[in-house]
Amino acid sequence: MSPFDEGVYRAVLSESQSAVRDVAAGAGAGVARTGQALKRLATLGLVRRVAPGRWEAVSPRSALAALLHRRRSEAETAFAGVESGFADLSRLHRAGQLRSDPGSLVEVLTGQEVMTRKIEELSRSVTTHLWTLDKPPYLEQVGQPLADQVETAATRERTRRGVDVRAVYCLESIEPPGRLGAILNLAAAGERSRLLPHLPLKARIVDRRIAVVPLTGGSKDSIVLVHPSGLLDGLMELFEAYWERAEPLLAEGPEVAEGPSEEELVLVRLLHSGYKDQAIARQLGVSVRTATRRVAALMQRLDAGTRFQAGVEARERGWV
Repeated sequence: MSPFDEGVYRAVLSESQSAVRDVAAGAGAGVARTGQALKRLATLGLVRRVAPGRWEAVSPRSALAALLHRRRSEAETAFAGVESGFADLSRLHRAGQLRSDPGSLVEVLTGQEVMTRKIEELSRSVTTHLWTLDKPPYLEQVGQPLADQVETAATRERTRRGVDVRAVYCLESIEPPGRLGAILNLAAAGERSRLLPHLPLKARIVDRRIAVVPLTGGSKDSIVLVHPSGLLDGLMELFEAYWERAEPLLAEGPEVAEGPSEEELVLVRLLHSGYKDQAIARQLGVSVRTATRRVAALMQRLDAGTRFQAGVEARERGWV
């Protein structure tokens, strides 16, 4: 909307109905130019003609909201087109690089500072997918309240934007004290989380365009960045295969009446994973005696005589 059209619109807004000549006089312009401005405003849905030579404004709340929504949709469509074109150009560039230099398929990064900076950069760039195969060791601290809060907030923000956030954990992932509770918080924030007894490697796949994989099993010494290629396709297939095999950490269905408390859910998961009372006590930060008492209370609630029966009953109730 030009400054002149805006002035005409404001003039129409100030009256219940306006004659073209009156609007033109207020705008200090000719009747013909003012009439053309009114037609442009009508095209935008901001005014309507009620009689020959007479116009009234549409409610700004509804008209401008509709116009804003339309402009936003147009901008989002244009932006999606730019992103698609950018991705096509990037693939073309990458394919050319691979033909001339197959070594550019991967980047090897060493040094904790360099690796941490790159991982943070990739984390900030996530737009569509964040898939993780999780196992120790970790570059960052885990199980620490501040670090867990930052990770949970980031997950909540990503899922709010519609990012597909999925993670497959293994028993090693939940060994650090407090780690299982942090993982459950991530699930509550929108992450879809599953558990396997064992994972042979750790990996993080960002937007299905790049994967981060430790070079030597851990992530303390060096990592590899895998760019679009058959190797990246294989890593994505591998993630999907482990995802299908893994057990959900939270029930992936309707909420169950009289479901478990957060503590009971943690206990069920630990029992389901084969943890003994001493390991459960370490996870919960309590004494072994307290852990034993809480396990007994859970089994009583589930009317289970053994830990195995407790797991079966929890599954039948939809807790796991």
